[in-house]
Amino acid sequence: MLLSAIIADTAEVEKNLSALQKFLNSISLTKWVTAAVLLAVCLLVTKLILKGQDKLLGRSKLDKSLHGLTRSFTKILLLFITVMVVAGSLGIDTSSLLAVLSVAGLAASLALQDSLSNLASGINILLTKPFVVGDYITTGSYSGTVEEIRIAYTKLTTPENQVVMIPNRTVTASVITNFSSEGKRRLDLTISASYDAPTELVKEALREAIDVPQVLKDEPIFIRLTNYGESAIDYTLRVWTPTAQYWDARFDILERIRDSFAKRNIEMTYPHLNVHSLP
Repeated sequence: MLLSAIIADTAEVEKNLSALQKFLNSISLTKWVTAAVLLAVCLLVTKLILKGQDKLLGRSKLDKSLHGLTRSFTKILLLFITVMVVAGSLGIDTSSLLAVLSVAGLAASLALQDSLSNLASGINILLTKPFVVGDYITTGSYSGTVEEIRIAYTKLTTPENQVVMIPNRTVTASVITNFSSEGKRRLDLTISASYDAPTELVKEALREAIDVPQVLKDEPIFIRLTNYGESAIDYTLRVWTPTAQYWDARFDILERIRDSFAKRNIEMTYPHLNVHSLP
């Protein structure tokens, strides 16, 4: 049975080769020359079009990350047209060739479904620009500074200096928080103080603590008592800082609050339980 299958396969191959040889023999020298000239002309035109496109892209405001992708798409389209023109000059049925290429393209798209999804998401990111290189973002469970935006993935560097490569389809499917897109950012702090400390004294201490260069003096400052807790009173502090100086402002103010409270003998309380003995 195996021998019979091998003989049948060999006969089929010989039949196909014979048909191909017959087809090639039927093509005249004139057709070969015409096809060669058309091929040369098409390749020259393709080169000129791509060169012109590169100049236009260089002058446009389109993101540079899209230049290579646009050029690749144009090149593939022009090469496809070249194949169809040359095949037609040789007498090949282009409709059948187009059908074969369509089936092959469908099979390739199914096999590369995830890659194509990342590709589409990458184009979406580059066009809509929810973030750019240098922004600090959170997407899904990942946070970091954007180092690269590629067609297939986005590269982040975390505060711990770890590199995270996130597929673009994961990025676009998640909520994206961009902490760098605006020039300023509000800093919110909740500080607890003892019930024994006068309200105005605590507010005075907080006003002294926020006197740092990173705080924008022309923006509104909010310092108010906002909650009575079980063992302390909560004060909310809100100031505005340049986005790039947010963390410096936060740490400096926290350190200054401790010193400012200590200078005024304001107790920074913590959860505790008072136990009273019965007589």
